[in-house]
Amino acid sequence: MNIVSHETCLVSESNQFLLLYSFFSSNLISSFLCLPLILHTLLNTCSLCYQQVVETINKIMSKVTIVGSGNWGSVAAKLIASNTLRLSNFDDEVRMWVFEETLPGGEKLSEVINKTNENVKYLPGIKLGKNVVADPNLENAVKDADMLVFVSPHQFIEGICKLLAGKIKTSAEGISLIKGMEVKKEGPCLISTLISNQLGINCSVLMGANIANEIAMEKFSEATVGYSQHKEVAERWVQLFTTPYFIVTAVHDVEGVEMCGTLKNIVAIGAGLVDGLEMGNNTKAAIMRLGLKEMIAFSKLLFPSVKDSTFFESCGVADLITTSMGGRNRKVAEAYAKNGGKRSFDELEAEMLRGQKLQGVLTAKEVYEVLSDRGWIEMFPLFSAVNLISQGLLPPSAIVQHTDNKSRCLYTRNFGTSSL
Repeated sequence: MNIVSHETCLVSESNQFLLLYSFFSSNLISSFLCLPLILHTLLNTCSLCYQQVVETINKIMSKVTIVGSGNWGSVAAKLIASNTLRLSNFDDEVRMWVFEETLPGGEKLSEVINKTNENVKYLPGIKLGKNVVADPNLENAVKDADMLVFVSPHQFIEGICKLLAGKIKTSAEGISLIKGMEVKKEGPCLISTLISNQLGINCSVLMGANIANEIAMEKFSEATVGYSQHKEVAERWVQLFTTPYFIVTAVHDVEGVEMCGTLKNIVAIGAGLVDGLEMGNNTKAAIMRLGLKEMIAFSKLLFPSVKDSTFFESCGVADLITTSMGGRNRKVAEAYAKNGGKRSFDELEAEMLRGQKLQGVLTAKEVYEVLSDRGWIEMFPLFSAVNLISQGLLPPSAIVQHTDNKSRCLYTRNFGTSSL
């Protein structure tokens, strides 16, 4: 009788255990925020052994995968890996999908990363963390992930999402660190929206004044998480990225944050052209100011809900300043101007960036398509000039001539008398 009673009790406890686990594992926010409550409930509701509880908590701990392994993706891996080790509600291991490449010595990039704990091609000299695992198999890298960090060049993200459709957890949360937009027949599409639509998941964004190599060397920096729903999840992303040298805040304006990160690269090309032409700091400051005006105006035309305050976060004016002073778009644009526009941006990119991709040239072209389609070209002389110059249709010197000629009357008319 005692044996039967004991077995019945075990079955009952097992059922309670399964019901509780099912509830918590299907509730993403509870899984993120309520581990102490889960543990307390399991221990008090069921007479479970300690090992069973540990196994349950391990299953509930969030697993993180980074989709991308370039310069910024590797820095993101370093940040996140340092936090998953110290935070009890994350699984220690951080998966990083690597687009496999063969290095000059014949070794596979993913194998070298796992052996040396260093991305020798895109972030040499920086240890990522022993809990970072490079995986060249995209499907395998994402299959168990609860939190997906997208950080690949924006021209590749649609193809990546098509490969991932139906292969990830339906409860997964995403965040995009990608600058750029997709221009489709129906209109422009933000990368976070593309990810959400194709994968059926919520997607936040992280943007900011973030030159990757400086963060890798643990120099102080800031960033902004933009979210559209679930403040609790946004705070979860803040927790995952924040370190003593990388401070992250969240704002309820995903479109505003993402538009800042997208458009500032166009302005940075303009700033680089000014540097290459040796026009001086006054001219560069004028280009940056006009660029900020156009960033705000273009963002609000596409997304009226965008908040003015977002442009004063790290993702806004701070990112514009740092990218125009030291980013890769500025650097390559400077070289383009010094060569008198005789060498293409593609050629200079291949020579100077060691496999990294420019975003500003493609973004300028995509934005120009929107401006042309909607009859807005004359409203945005700087954006227009950057595209025409980068496509070889105007000389580098047109960054001031073209912009100045059109902006004198147009900025006053469209943006107010204080614009010049």
